[in-house]
Amino acid sequence: MFKVSIRPQWQLEQPDGKQSLPRLVELLAGVRETGTLAEACIRADLSYRYAWGLLQEGQKTFGAPLVNMSRGRGAVLTPLAEKLVWADKRVTARLAPLLDSLASELEVELERAMTDSGAILRIQASHGFAVETLREWFVRRQVPIDLKYRSSFEALAALRGQACDLAGFHVPLGEFEGPALQQYAKWLKPQAQTRLIMLATRRQGLMVAPGNPRGLKTLADLTQDGVRFVNRQAGSGTRMLLDLMLKRTGVDITKIVGYESGEFTHAAVAAYVASGMADAAVGVEAAAKRFDLGFVPLASERYFFLCNRETAKGPALQRVIETLRSQDFRNLVQVLPGYDAEHCGELLTVDEAFRNFGPLTRAGVGRSSP
Repeated sequence: MFKVSIRPQWQLEQPDGKQSLPRLVELLAGVRETGTLAEACIRADLSYRYAWGLLQEGQKTFGAPLVNMSRGRGAVLTPLAEKLVWADKRVTARLAPLLDSLASELEVELERAMTDSGAILRIQASHGFAVETLREWFVRRQVPIDLKYRSSFEALAALRGQACDLAGFHVPLGEFEGPALQQYAKWLKPQAQTRLIMLATRRQGLMVAPGNPRGLKTLADLTQDGVRFVNRQAGSGTRMLLDLMLKRTGVDITKIVGYESGEFTHAAVAAYVASGMADAAVGVEAAAKRFDLGFVPLASERYFFLCNRETAKGPALQRVIETLRSQDFRNLVQVLPGYDAEHCGELLTVDEAFRNFGPLTRAGVGRSSP
């Protein structure tokens, strides 16, 4: 099985048609992470002479230096170069899940064209770092899976429409579980025909700049003057959780600057905060730590895969369940910041997972649309 890798790349076109940026941004990112031009050259597999030429060409293009270098103190990016690097990080964070989905699709097409692989497991799931870990696990073991990142609602609708075998979605614990189930209920019925596979528990919270310079501790703090917020897209499980918390605390969304924005991944909103384009976002702790951000916990939630009962008995799903229950896989998930893999791989009915689900549906909640 081939592993397909697709990476975003952007470039500037000057008035004379000359193109700049790809290797330059890579070099600048290396300087930022290592603190020296020499180490950055090694990481980018560039000669020192060629790298120096890139920096001079970049300075000529932008009309300003990109790196400040001094003997004994290494190399430091200028504010302009920082903006270029963070622009690249935002592009990558925004597009990486989509490109991973496309890569998975191409892997499956190649596998089907070259081998008699039979049925390939189809997964549609809300983006998350444990889901990424599962895909990487199977790719390393040459097991093809067709993974598409969707919102929780889209994934569940796809399962109902038989467009996938597993649908990944997340449900908050505690006081927000019931209201969330009200919105998911129509996809979780009839209970006798579906099963839930536990993936992990994870923490959601406010992602803020390192050191939390604005002192943001609660959702109400998002209404402070000058605070810029970046939101997840409408229809995502995280946006739903945020709306439930805002309603519970009585925060006026019209006073949150940036509430109407909509990014598609935890990494994308984290990159916005890390680059200084926003002061706060709501997302998982793993994304905050990946971008060296501060994190204020707000809620915990469980991430599940939903499948049909008969599908769960098949060899493809049994392999997934065995993987999730293996100690090696659990260890990989457990080291993700804010994740708990203790119940990874548990197979549950809807009533076993959600003790309040029965009363909710008997009250007629399951007939409502999200």
